[in-house]
Amino acid sequence: MTKTKKPDFRPNEFVVYPAHGVGRIISIEEQEIAGLRLELFVISFEKDKMTLRVPTHKATEVGMRQLSTPDIVSKALDTLKGKARVKRAMWSRRAQEYEQKINSGDLLSIAEVVRDLHRTDDQREQSYSERQLYEAALERLTREVAAVSGVDEAGAQKKVGEVLVGRAA
Repeated sequence: MTKTKKPDFRPNEFVVYPAHGVGRIISIEEQEIAGLRLELFVISFEKDKMTLRVPTHKATEVGMRQLSTPDIVSKALDTLKGKARVKRAMWSRRAQEYEQKINSGDLLSIAEVVRDLHRTDDQREQSYSERQLYEAALERLTREVAAVSGVDEAGAQKKVGEVLVGRAA
């Protein structure tokens, strides 16, 4: 097993885990698993009531990263202002692509999904699977915007909502 550079995440710091979104590192602990001593990041996802343990040497490999910079957050919000780009592929193919973008953990990709799936009141209604993907992407986006901006989730939702409504006007 090669020693990879240990990322410098610290307890009480917010991080983004691609498959779950924004979480807070509670502690760094050592545990014995299958006879091996491993150093683990213990990450809490408050909203999901979930705790995740990630080996410190695997953190960057699985895509765990620091929160986005305020600059990237503003780029993501600018992405929301753009015109929806919906490919002409079948829904199942598009849904797969959207799912991959959401699970990539990349804020700009998540913003693209929100932009493409957002519906105004005068547009046709979304299917159940479209709405599920939209809500998952919107939640990931607002959680990270909230953590970076230092506001609560409701404030971040309001901010993102205003950008989306402003685009329609």
